[in-house]
Amino acid sequence: MKPLKIVAALFLLSFSGHPEAHTVTFYVQNKCPFPIWPATAPNTGHPVLADGGFYLPPGQTQRIDAPWTWNGRIWARTGCNFNSQQACETGDCDGRLQCNGLIGKPPATLVQVSLTGDKGKPNFYDISLVDGYNLPVLMTTKPFSSKCSIGGCSKDLKSMCPQELQVTNSGGDNVVACKSACLAFDLDSFCCRNEYGTPEKCKPNIYSKMFKDACPSYYSYAYDMPPPLVNCAAKEYVITFCPSSWGVDEHDSM
Repeated sequence: MKPLKIVAALFLLSFSGHPEAHTVTFYVQNKCPFPIWPATAPNTGHPVLADGGFYLPPGQTQRIDAPWTWNGRIWARTGCNFNSQQACETGDCDGRLQCNGLIGKPPATLVQVSLTGDKGKPNFYDISLVDGYNLPVLMTTKPFSSKCSIGGCSKDLKSMCPQELQVTNSGGDNVVACKSACLAFDLDSFCCRNEYGTPEKCKPNIYSKMFKDACPSYYSYAYDMPPPLVNCAAKEYVITFCPSSWGVDEHDSM
């Protein structure tokens, strides 16, 4: 290579920087005693990550690299059989392994992420039960920081789910998810809409209080106060489905 070309190549490299400098990494862990099918769905204008979904056996971890301005949601599907029309018992996205931008069918525990794209500036993330629950999730930075962690659940919400909120498997003998009151009853007072569309009018109800008791670090309903939103600057995050002791052990990350 001629000297002039070498200088030009070095200039382009220094100008563009390393690709890794403009990405954030999520490590998705499965600590459930059964396989899961994690899925991703971007907000409008953002790319699909990991083709929108993949298989993750027990004890395995999948790395996902996201653009440093990515916004969207991550959840896990359970009980999947892609030879059937509704492939997954929870979190299904039109029967597909790769959701490719489709949002999963609730109820499912949602990890919601908003990356800012500014070096050293905080990213925002939360875990929501506003549409219901299927699995406990823990999220933290890597390396671990207690102030940047969203703990898992202290109780098994499926085992305490009232009958009117239960979602069962095809045989009806196993509770696979728990609906939110909004999803179950479609009432304005539960969904925080119309005349109940403000924090002053939409208050916790018996069902959201049950969700909050089981999973105190998650959004239990739309106007959960104080908002369980975490903002921390990091390049790597760990998302663990079925953390040990229902997430009480917050160091159960990578």
